[in-house]
Amino acid sequence: MQVLSLLPWPDWLALFWFFVAWIGYSWFTRTQGEKRSSLIATTNKYRGYWMVQATSRDPRVLDGIITQNLSSTPAFFSSTTIIVIGGLFALLGSTDKAADLVRDIPFAQRTSILIFDLKVLIMIGIFVFSFFRFSWSMRQYTFVALLIGSMPDPKEFAAGLYDREKFARRAGRMLGSAAETFNDGLRGYYFAFAVIAWFFSPAAFAFATAFVLLILYSREYRSDVLEILG
Repeated sequence: MQVLSLLPWPDWLALFWFFVAWIGYSWFTRTQGEKRSSLIATTNKYRGYWMVQATSRDPRVLDGIITQNLSSTPAFFSSTTIIVIGGLFALLGSTDKAADLVRDIPFAQRTSILIFDLKVLIMIGIFVFSFFRFSWSMRQYTFVALLIGSMPDPKEFAAGLYDREKFARRAGRMLGSAAETFNDGLRGYYFAFAVIAWFFSPAAFAFATAFVLLILYSREYRSDVLEILG
């Protein structure tokens, strides 16, 4: 409670803007992703095409290799996030030295050790959230591998014993869910960079949040990659 009472109102406003931007953009991508041309929605279509092709392949070794390669990225970020969280907890043990270092920067705002600790704790919370999203994405990729492995023989699909579209649609949706979950964790990394600016001033924090928001939007809805895929 002492920390909350010591936090000035400009910091409260910047922090409020940060969470509104993060939660609001996440909600926007979830609700508008299918209505508007976005990177994740476009790549989800390709994931669906891939699973349709997988139903006609035998054996499906290639699909298993691709799935394993895709799952390696969230696995890497999960292990990296654990290291980052450990480093931030280590920083809590020496915040006096870190705060003195920030105070030596001419344009940095002078804050107490308690406020400095609060900022570090918020960063830890962001990376903990990202870790849970990355680890859940890893598990979903294992479910994708399970769905691919359970697909019947292509001849049985051709004979009409099983519904090809149903199997492909289910596996494609699982692939899309794994990709979107990984995207959530990666978005946390982006916004964590905005929190770094908070160590200098709340104005820099608010500006960095807006800048991260602009980068995310431009890459998701206005990038050259989207134009190529679309």
